[in-house]
Order: sequence, then C-alpha cells, then structure tokens
Amino acid sequence: MHYTKTLPSHPHYIHRILNRWHPTKKLLFLALMAALTAILQSAGGLLPPIGFAISPFATVPIMIAGLLSLRSAVFAYTVTILLLVIMQPSELIVFPFTTGLLGLGLGWTLRKLNKRLEVILTNGLLLTIGICIPLYTLGFPVLGPTVSSTINPLTLLLIFTFSLLYSLIWTELSLFILRKIKPIL
Repeated sequence: MHYTKTLPSHPHYIHRILNRWHPTKKLLFLALMAALTAILQSAGGLLPPIGFAISPFATVPIMIAGLLSLRSAVFAYTVTILLLVIMQPSELIVFPFTTGLLGLGLGWTLRKLNKRLEVILTNGLLLTIGICIPLYTLGFPVLGPTVSSTINPLTLLLIFTFSLLYSLIWTELSLFILRKIKPIL
C-alpha cells in the first residue's frame, strides 16, 4: 500500500543541506520564511476573493523551516505571528491554530517519521486539536457559524475526518514541493 511505504529522501536531503549553512544564513532564511508566511496568510484579508485560495499556502514556508529543526520552525512561527499582529490581526486566531500548526507538524514529522501514514495521522490529530481549541475553548467559530461551540461527538468525528483528509493532501503536496526544491539546492 502506498501509505505504508517509507517516505522519499527529499526531506532528509534538504535538512542536511540547510544544516550546512552558516548560522547567519539560517537566521536570514528563517526571517524570509516568516515574512513569506505572513504575506501568504494575509492574502485572505487583503485580496478577499482570490486570497482565500492563496492563504492555505502559508503552511509551506513553516514546513520548510521545520525541516531545518523544530526550534527553527517555532522561531519562524512566532515571528509570523508577530508580523500578523501588525499586518492582519484578524488572522491571529486562524494561523496559530491551523495553518501554522500544520506547517510545524509537517516539517517535524516529514523529517522524523518514516511512513506516510504516520505523518498523516500525526498531523491529522494535531490539526484536530488546533481546530478544537479555538472552537471549544475560545468559542471562536473557526468552521463558520453553522458549527456549534458546544462539544458534540459527531462534530468531533467530522473535524477529525476533515483533518485527516487535509493532512493527506498537505503531506502529498509537501513531498511534491520538496521534490521540486531538491534540485535547486
């Protein structure tokens, strides 16, 4: 089965290349990834119709920063949040709990885990938790006004199913992007 096979070597190769860089170059790279993430995440508010299709791609720079190290990804994630405070404060609930969290998880799991299924399940669970925190703890309607902020097992199951599907798509898309980046490095 496709999902039980070992992951390709792209994430590990890119990790090795990025780790050879001088610390100053790494810091500049992380700042660039954070700025790119903030711009992509802000697209939904700045360019409403087309921006909503662009903003999910804010996951990619955080994922690439995560290939360097988890600490680097957390740095880029934090800098992105600080940039969003200035650029687009309305994205401060969405990014930290969904797009950014998925980028952190993907970067770390693509480097540390060996099978696609492990990556998909881990990130699906992480995204489910990320959606449930603002929805149930903060009462923020992340999924729109139709989803109640009271805990319902059916809603949790639907959120988990959606998260798994979204994680599957992003795992495959991330591997595709890394395969395209590998020859450039």
